[in-house]
Amino acid sequence: MRLLVTVKLENKLNSKIIKIGILGGTFDPAHKGHLSISKKAKKIFNLKYIIWAVTKKNPFKNKSNTSLNQRIKFAKKFTDSNKFIKIKFYEDKIQSNKTIDLINYLSKNKSLDINFIMGADNLINFHKWHKWRLISQKCNILVFDRYGYKSKSLKSITFKHLNQKNLEFINFKKVNISSSQLRKI
Repeated sequence: MRLLVTVKLENKLNSKIIKIGILGGTFDPAHKGHLSISKKAKKIFNLKYIIWAVTKKNPFKNKSNTSLNQRIKFAKKFTDSNKFIKIKFYEDKIQSNKTIDLINYLSKNKSLDINFIMGADNLINFHKWHKWRLISQKCNILVFDRYGYKSKSLKSITFKHLNQKNLEFINFKKVNISSSQLRKI
């Protein structure tokens, strides 16, 4: 009996928790702002890797003119020298484009410590996301400041109502660029 208890204890101690990040979006196109917050999140929070979870369509934005396959291909090429970034499309596998469903799917792997990464602009309307409160209960939310959004995001419904221990606002040297701006060029 003592050997069994010892083995179980050793297995528990040997099971490593892997800290990962998830950055979701249409990545239309992927840009140095996405890359910058990914690098910063990896460094500050000691993340093993970051998943760029590409979505077919953001429910709060117009449909993309660039195909899903083109966006994925470009994101992979763009991040090629950053092996810690994994470009993934989960919506067919999980039959949903909801963030909570992706987090639930990834949470099945008990060795993962999930950190959801977003820009401050997304925090402003986060309370409109499907099961937004549950997202903060299942993972840490890392909010990266963006030009012109800090004040509004810190006054947002989400920031006021979520448990601040699961939500962290990160000030950093921002990259003044957005996918919307790039599409206009």
